[in-house]
Amino acid sequence: QVQLVESGGGLVQAGGSLRLSCAASGRAYSRYVMGWFRQAPGKQREFVAAISWSASTTYADSVKGRFTISRDNAKNTVYLQMNSLKPEDTAVYYCAGRQGRIAIDASEYTYWGQGTQVTVSS
Repeated sequence: QVQLVESGGGLVQAGGSLRLSCAASGRAYSRYVMGWFRQAPGKQREFVAAISWSASTTYADSVKGRFTISRDNAKNTVYLQMNSLKPEDTAVYYCAGRQGRIAIDASEYTYWGQGTQVTVSS
């Protein structure tokens, strides 16, 4: 079992930055693929970024060049650095984990955090 707890959300003006953190507990965390997803009101949950245990990364086109995912296995934590934020980035951001390869489909992730709200004002 892996438990995930996100933090770092908040209110920021367009063009600003936030860093989200996801602290994991449980065995074998370092071998898990970790992903970030987001869900805006009235919309489906969408993929943002993912990182493998070897630090390979994948990003949604909408965040490439603005967001960076990273992990610190010694601290059992994965991060999402978000720069140049836009109002359309407003959503609840979720951390997720799975075994195996990087995936962009939310249904392929086993473990989920409770989410953290990010609001970008224009």
